[in-house]
Amino acid sequence: MPGTVLLLAAAPAGKGCLVDAASVLPVLAAVPPAVLSGADTANVVELADPLEPQAVLTRLRAAAAAPGPLTVFVTGQLQLDRRQRLPHLALARTTPATVRYTGFPWHWFKDELRLRPAGATTFVLDLHADPETWEWLGANPLDTGRNNAVYGRIAPPPSRRSLGTPAYMKAVATILRSGHRPPLDQLHQQALSRLPQESVGYVLSAQGPEAGDPHALISAAVAARRHGDADALAAHHELNAVRAHGPASEEALHWSEVRADLAMFAGDPVRSCRAWLAVATTRLTAGQAPDAPAVEAAVDRAHHQWGRIDDPARARELGPALAELRARVPGRREGALDHVHKHLSQLQTLSS
Repeated sequence: MPGTVLLLAAAPAGKGCLVDAASVLPVLAAVPPAVLSGADTANVVELADPLEPQAVLTRLRAAAAAPGPLTVFVTGQLQLDRRQRLPHLALARTTPATVRYTGFPWHWFKDELRLRPAGATTFVLDLHADPETWEWLGANPLDTGRNNAVYGRIAPPPSRRSLGTPAYMKAVATILRSGHRPPLDQLHQQALSRLPQESVGYVLSAQGPEAGDPHALISAAVAARRHGDADALAAHHELNAVRAHGPASEEALHWSEVRADLAMFAGDPVRSCRAWLAVATTRLTAGQAPDAPAVEAAVDRAHHQWGRIDDPARARELGPALAELRARVPGRREGALDHVHKHLSQLQTLSS
């Protein structure tokens, strides 16, 4: 089965730049795709200094949907948004004041890859942090998702008026250019051994979980187009979580979100939209803030699925609830509420 490789190098343009991220891409691109992925053949997607977080999200979703192993190479810098103090991968237009809207939220990696089978996704990371983010990382590990293996480092802020180099990723690429791909833990250690000790920073090294994870069984059912079986298995875990922890618990909501995604994979945007609306409402009722990442993600996904409903009557049925939620949770994209009202108006015209 062919693998997929996503090469992502991003950093702000101008004086906010901490690392020459794009300089690593020619070195990585010189590595045969099969060696990059560890599969017999591989498709390679390259993103060099992307401008928009949505563009990165689109490529990540496509990579996540591909069968076979996925390896994500990320080089760049981390910054915190000022409102929620959550880490983002800074993109070309990112400034300290606009991180929330112009950076790529790090938790989107975990969100988009959560239904991939355990052990099927590997991150190789070479990241630099600004002083604020470096301090934050001292108390908050960077979360790439429990199903995914991760190797790499987060470098400390470079000295003033100097630009950091993606030395770890260049070492990885140089080793791989030999045509031999050692086991990833060995590759990781060999790359680290080529760096000056003072520049290593935080070392990232974690294997994904073993084959008994229920997410792997669900992913296998989806891959085999057994969508009913996948949903039944997720519903079973959702019910157990509700009984054990309550309907508003993170354990129960996780499985509710999995079922919303499964409805999307099954081509049922009505059920997916309704499920995401329920998740968002439950989170808000439980006291979560309208700009909490999980709340925003639920409303964004409900909105996206609503736009894919072909039946005007079903879309009209769900539209008012979405509009009510959008008024409370405007999200990161300007004009989202206006879009709902405009589309609802068009649907009403169709019915008259």
